[in-house]
Order: sequence, then C-alpha cells, then structure tokens
Amino acid sequence: MEEQNTEGHLNIELNEETATGVYSNLAVITHSNGEFVTDFVQMMPGMPKALVRSRVIMNAQNAKKLMRALIENVKKYEQTFGVIEEDNYNLPPMNFGNPSTKA
Repeated sequence: MEEQNTEGHLNIELNEETATGVYSNLAVITHSNGEFVTDFVQMMPGMPKALVRSRVIMNAQNAKKLMRALIENVKKYEQTFGVIEEDNYNLPPMNFGNPSTKA
C-alpha cells in the first residue's frame, strides 16, 4: 500500500506486516535528555507477565508533536462519538531508572 505523492506531500509506504498493527492496552513511557521511549505493552487478565509488543523511540521535539497530534485527535473523536471515559485502574508506578513517568 503506497500513498500517492502530490505536490508538497510525503510519500509514505505501509507494508502488509506493519498494516496489521499490534494490540496494546498499556503504554510505558520513559525518557532521557534527548529521547522518549514508548513501550506498547499487552497485558492479559490473570497473567503475571506483560509483553512489550512494540517500542517507539523518538527525539523530544517529535514526542511533543505526537502529544499535540494525539490531543487534537482525541478532541475530534470526542466531538463525534462523545467523551471517552477513563478507567480508574490502580497500576503501580512505572519507573525504569529515568525520571518518574506516567503510562
């Protein structure tokens, strides 16, 4: 699958394997002074271990752009489908040696 390249647009290729995606119900975010690391994790009920399904590493500027894009898209989603209710899970703090982060 390939996007058509028109004036001023980026040509992005999406291969079949990547297009199927992975399921994640938890994201663990850590950072250094130059990079953000996001581990997309799949937790199964009653299982003592969770599996990292994908890891994305990006610089701080791109992490901020991603945050803004997510905020914008969540607002659009909620305008169309209603407010997203947040689960109140009591997850333990996720800190892997970097400053405290939230998942």
